[in-house]
Amino acid sequence: MDNVRHMPRDQADQDGLNRTSPHDAEAENYVGGVIMHSRTAYLECAHVLDRDDIYQPAIRLIWDVVGGMVAEQKQLHPITVRVEVEKQKQLRLVDEGRLLERLGAETISPTMAQAFAERIADVAKIRRHDEHANEVKNRIRLGATAEELDKLDTDHRQYEERRATTGHGPSHLTAAFIDWNPFFATDFGRVALLPGRLLAPGQQITIVGEGKAGKSLVVQEWMWRMATGQSFLGDRPQAAIPLLYVDAENGHQDIQERFLSYGGGPGHMGLMTYASFPPIRPLDTAGGGADLMAMVKEAEAQVVCLDTVSRFISGPENDADTWLSLYRHTLLPLKRAGIASVRLDHMGKDGERGARGSSAKTQDVDHVWELRAQGGGTLVLKRTHTRTGIGPDAFVMVRQSQKDGDRYRPGCTRHVLMDYDRPQETVEEGSVEWLMGQIDGLGLPNDAGNPRTKAALAGAGIKAAKAKIEAAVRNRKNRDNLGSRDGFPEAFPEEVPGERSPGTSNGLQKPQVNHSPGTSGEPTGTPPSPPSPPLREGKGEGSPAAGATSEPLCTVCTTPLHGYRKDRGYDTCLGCDPETGSHPDTPAHTHAPHDQRDSA
Repeated sequence: MDNVRHMPRDQADQDGLNRTSPHDAEAENYVGGVIMHSRTAYLECAHVLDRDDIYQPAIRLIWDVVGGMVAEQKQLHPITVRVEVEKQKQLRLVDEGRLLERLGAETISPTMAQAFAERIADVAKIRRHDEHANEVKNRIRLGATAEELDKLDTDHRQYEERRATTGHGPSHLTAAFIDWNPFFATDFGRVALLPGRLLAPGQQITIVGEGKAGKSLVVQEWMWRMATGQSFLGDRPQAAIPLLYVDAENGHQDIQERFLSYGGGPGHMGLMTYASFPPIRPLDTAGGGADLMAMVKEAEAQVVCLDTVSRFISGPENDADTWLSLYRHTLLPLKRAGIASVRLDHMGKDGERGARGSSAKTQDVDHVWELRAQGGGTLVLKRTHTRTGIGPDAFVMVRQSQKDGDRYRPGCTRHVLMDYDRPQETVEEGSVEWLMGQIDGLGLPNDAGNPRTKAALAGAGIKAAKAKIEAAVRNRKNRDNLGSRDGFPEAFPEEVPGERSPGTSNGLQKPQVNHSPGTSGEPTGTPPSPPSPPLREGKGEGSPAAGATSEPLCTVCTTPLHGYRKDRGYDTCLGCDPETGSHPDTPAHTHAPHDQRDSA
């Protein structure tokens, strides 16, 4: 190497060579050693530091492990710390455990720990300024504009200000104090809901559903549209929102196929960060909460979705302590940071009791939404618990999709609000949903049976397969429990006259259904559906219906129908039936009372 001109050391340092980012390795080693022995030392340092201030990955690992042990009230010692590191399969980061032994032996007094922590924090701030300066130089080299450099500088300054006001020590604690004047000047009643109107910024909700009801399908499309600035369930489009979807349920093939069917794909995923089967620790532990917050920070997410929450806990699902720990370690830090969260959950064996597991699940969330499939692609999303009452209480939607062979067509899967006035415009002609719309248009009530429905369709010249008619009848009858205008009035607030008075029902209670033999399945307190007009496809000459009555009339003698002749959709009384009665040409005959003839 004699023929090589050596670069002066000062020139190498000036060009950024042969130097590392500013850090104090000695202080970090001392802190890493003392916190393995003393809970007090860790808590004192935690007032000054967080994990990002520590430069060395090995010391950062020790910090995370000790923090989890402190939160779980475990005994501290280099040997017990080694056991926890080994459980995480991270011994290689600490020289197979030898670093733990060395730092544990060369320890300092716990009373000195905070002084070393302050030194680490000071150098960490210098390191952030150094990294910011390097980023500015790199952007200039790449041709950044003055506006872009100003934004970069503003972001850096705001980040440092947030650390100063919400960081550690007394300022971190006093940041929770409410400043009364601006507090009462804030109009919380005018909170802008996030796209879809299911939650507001910073709120936490649970979406509970039966198996195969399609919870993930609904929520994945919702999150994708939120991240790409699109509308959802009839809501107006808003600016794209960065979010994190944490999934421990769906495989990569399902994820790809679904997002393509929604309209996503390369360059069309917006601000969505998707974590598939992430190796995070259980979220009902301190370590798991720290892992998730690190992911949220990296994604700069304002909304986090957990699919499904039971996959991310270690404690028993029926134990209230499990959910209290989840709140303390994960959900509380999210709420404190103003980050909204959506967690998916499974329905219990008794669907009337909501989600399976402990009732403590519903204590910490702002809203609980239940998703139920009504058949034929119809879904009902109903809010059963609420802390604030902000936003709609229910949605009735239809899942639409198109298949090309065995695969779903790109951009053809979506969830739309049910349009009762024009159902034929939102569903494929000939489908069960389309047929339900045609039956609605004929004026039949939801509880109309198969014979009456078939007769009405035949009279209107609407042809449909027997199986589809029966499916449509079943789905329409289900509306009386969930999904109809009568049995589900909270889904149609524009039809509720007047405003709710204090002390009246808010529509969140499940309607009480009282089914008696021979009566319709209408909820108690709801007026029955009006009877349909008389069918006019009869086999004889009909007479005009009397304008003053709503009862179906015999098309021959114009007298009201009774009994099974009325319930089953017949258009003539028994005496006027051409197959069983006299069937007069004009209503001049005198008949016995209809109740006697029908009962004969």
